[in-house]
Amino acid sequence: MDIKELSVTGCGDGDDFALSTSSAADAAFDAVIGRIEDIIMEGEFQQLQQTFMDKHYMEFDDSEENKLSYTPIFNDYVDLLERHLEQQLVERIPGFNMATFTHMLTQHKEEVPADIFDMFLSFTDFMAFKEMFLDYRAEKEGKGLDLSQGLVVTSLSCTMPAAMLDPLEHRDARGPTGACLVALHD
Repeated sequence: MDIKELSVTGCGDGDDFALSTSSAADAAFDAVIGRIEDIIMEGEFQQLQQTFMDKHYMEFDDSEENKLSYTPIFNDYVDLLERHLEQQLVERIPGFNMATFTHMLTQHKEEVPADIFDMFLSFTDFMAFKEMFLDYRAEKEGKGLDLSQGLVVTSLSCTMPAAMLDPLEHRDARGPTGACLVALHD
């Protein structure tokens, strides 16, 4: 299947019908995005990325200056993961053409899921790539964002002891709508 073409079998009556060119292209685009999501979630892709980042993350530091050594690392990263992604797409989608898909991607960029968009951005935007490495380094060094001290949600039982309730309120933990109240703690 060429990613520009798609035919759909009729609703069980044996008739075939073709989608309009626009909806066929949209369906083909969605199918490729679905395959990309599958590929980047697989262990092989994850391992390639993890191994690459483990090898190079210490090179990156959070400064305004970008070292000359970042350029070949960026190029190697793009070559490795883009080549793997394209190889997998060619195997999974007969007739897949990366140039055609890239053109379609520019037309549908607002429809691309965030994880896919971020990955493509790391292939084309050096600063996004550097930020990915800085985040990875912070995580490896235990300096990542710690959400363990965030909000704690505690459900109040709907049959709380009377001493814990406002005497003017009902003797249960229901609000004016009858829903159980929940307390949030900072």
